[in-house]
Amino acid sequence: MSNFENYKNRLYVGVATGVVTLCLSGVSSSQSRAQSAQPHVLPPVSIDQPQRARVTRTVRTRGSAQHSARVASRQRTEQPPAPAAPASTMGSTRTIGAPAPAYAGGQLAQGGTLGLLGSTNVMNVPFSTVNYTSQLIENQQARTAADTLINDSSVRLTTGSNGFDDTFQIRGFSVPSGDVGFNGLYGLVSSSRVPAEIIERIELLKGPGALINGMAPGGSVGGGVNIVSKRALEVPFTRLTPIFMSAGNYGLHLETSRRFGENKEWGVRFNGVGRNGEASIDGGNWRTGLGALSLDYRGERLRWTLDAISQNDDTKNFRPQMTIQGNVPFIPAPPDARSNWYPDTMLRQRDNTIASGIEYDLTESLTAYAGIGYREGENYQTFPDSRVTGFPGGIDALGNFRLINAYYDSYSKTTSGNAGIRSRFEVGPVGHAINFAFTGYYQENGNAYVSNTPAQSVPSNIYNPSPLPVITGARTPPRLANEITLRSVAIADTMSFLNDAVLVTVGTRHQRVEQDAFSTTTGLPTSNYGAEALTPLAGVVVKPWHNVSLYANYAEGLSQGTIVGPGYSNTGTVLAPFKSKQQEAGIKVDWGTITTTAAVFQITRPSQIRTASNALAYDGEQRNRGVELSAYGLLLPRLRGMASATFLRPELTNPTNPLERGNDAQGVPDKTFSASLDWDTPWIPGLSLNGRVIYTSGAYLTSANLLRFPDWTRVDIGARYATSIDGRPVTIRANIENVTGENYWLTTGTFVTVASPRTYIVSASFDF
Repeated sequence: MSNFENYKNRLYVGVATGVVTLCLSGVSSSQSRAQSAQPHVLPPVSIDQPQRARVTRTVRTRGSAQHSARVASRQRTEQPPAPAAPASTMGSTRTIGAPAPAYAGGQLAQGGTLGLLGSTNVMNVPFSTVNYTSQLIENQQARTAADTLINDSSVRLTTGSNGFDDTFQIRGFSVPSGDVGFNGLYGLVSSSRVPAEIIERIELLKGPGALINGMAPGGSVGGGVNIVSKRALEVPFTRLTPIFMSAGNYGLHLETSRRFGENKEWGVRFNGVGRNGEASIDGGNWRTGLGALSLDYRGERLRWTLDAISQNDDTKNFRPQMTIQGNVPFIPAPPDARSNWYPDTMLRQRDNTIASGIEYDLTESLTAYAGIGYREGENYQTFPDSRVTGFPGGIDALGNFRLINAYYDSYSKTTSGNAGIRSRFEVGPVGHAINFAFTGYYQENGNAYVSNTPAQSVPSNIYNPSPLPVITGARTPPRLANEITLRSVAIADTMSFLNDAVLVTVGTRHQRVEQDAFSTTTGLPTSNYGAEALTPLAGVVVKPWHNVSLYANYAEGLSQGTIVGPGYSNTGTVLAPFKSKQQEAGIKVDWGTITTTAAVFQITRPSQIRTASNALAYDGEQRNRGVELSAYGLLLPRLRGMASATFLRPELTNPTNPLERGNDAQGVPDKTFSASLDWDTPWIPGLSLNGRVIYTSGAYLTSANLLRFPDWTRVDIGARYATSIDGRPVTIRANIENVTGENYWLTTGTFVTVASPRTYIVSASFDF
């Protein structure tokens, strides 16, 4: 504990220091200006016949004494043309290269990579997808991917900042942080949270994605998230960004990007971040260090990428979570958002990833590809718990609970890869975009749980917490708990008719899941299973006009059985794998600078509950039916925005308890809204103002539907000022999240945490 108490306010940018020296050594000799602080807009790209763009070097014309004064004057004011951007991958057989162009306003992209369906325009896919750009991420000053994903009303966080991890609900179903993909592969980003500094695009798919990306390791069916990492840009830059976040957390972000070679075929991009100081918990400390190196090569036929990421977080007083007793007469009021009802908790998280991808064009319309990555993650934490044997678990209506203290340490080692062939061709009047793919995933997980006895537990209260009891057991290293192997073979074909007026997508994936569980005490196997299934997909897009897409889909999701964690009477048991099904229909209209969408959907899956005997088990079926509405783009000149609304009915259609048939599933809100605006003021050049409103209706405490959490509304505001100093771009940003200081529960039902308090974020980016 003394290690945490003696933290000094220093920044850990060891890796960054060396890179700074390297990058800055070439700055003075370079004649190129740093990347503009204004949004970079890619030129329009035709997707009918994608071509590889060659990048040519611009030669600066030198003045001569023999030239006339008129020519010399013109040369002094001329700016060299910007390097040509490579052609977008959208609509081609490639996924490595320039991502889809930004849509009007720059906050979202025109398309994105969609696993087995390749890089595709949103108007051509029979799904509801959203693709957030790095411009939006930077201007909203997101710290993790979660801070951006809540811009969509169908996505809600069920954990707060500075907690153990970022866990989402998408379309009312839980999506753990470990189910976030990285450049199309699962298991390669931190199982806790994805830092915003490594992200070029966040690609959100709503609904089961088993065919698209393979089975998610955590069994997500409500949707999927894929992170596209940053690559070197055409214009070289080095950017230094000091950061301040309330209350007293300071940081420094270094980013640099260069391309080399005769045709700029080699790219290097580096991001280094260091933070330290009190964040969102009184008396706490959040210290983080990040180093991310991205290399890429783009040749005439061959493209290659490499990402190496090291992420380290040390947190004192991390955001606590707890259960609420299911029989309370009323839901207790949330305590202060800056409080910690488990005082002096400690959390140490380490993640290291290396991943590579390669593509080779066998012909103009046939591309072979492969990717592989490896990640190691470690978590060491104190694990206080309100579920004490012999006492009621969780807090009562007055905030009282019984407290036991423990160590819960864990590790994971993940290898993830894929390989396949994409092809585009025509047979008579029918176009085909076919992808054949293999995916493989292996993960080893271990843990060590060292707990005090129930006799050593103490009474406490969330409004007046007791000190944590000293853990009397010896801390032991984590030992093997389970091994998970996922394998699949898939094929999909998108057929186009009538000059792309009708697009029909069909596909299937054969998936195999194997899981072995081991005793962390004896090391002996305790249970295992192997299962396999086909997960089909069918979708259609009909375009009665070029800017209107009517779509429908049927998709299935396959989830591996859960290994029951600590705190349950059946800890260590492996639950059976299960299937989920989705039907969806919708319409997308691109009005030129604004796109609107509407969708209706239904997803069914087995429910998981905590039984009266404190066991985790399936309980019948949950059916989420909903309506989604959204609009985004350039609303007016200088005014960007996005808005979305989701109306959901999370119905228990076949519960074990017949009295609960037709009730709402616990912890799932039935109405959610998100809206934001970003406005360039006309009276001060470079000054922009922004705001965001997030509303979430109440959700039921239990499936009995007797008590409901209050609804809540969060308001964020911000401003930025883009200018230049000595010809170098400078951007100052200031944001306030939760302006009104709203205090509210984030919940999945009986499991709750308090949302983040009012938070101030200020930064200044200097380009060199």
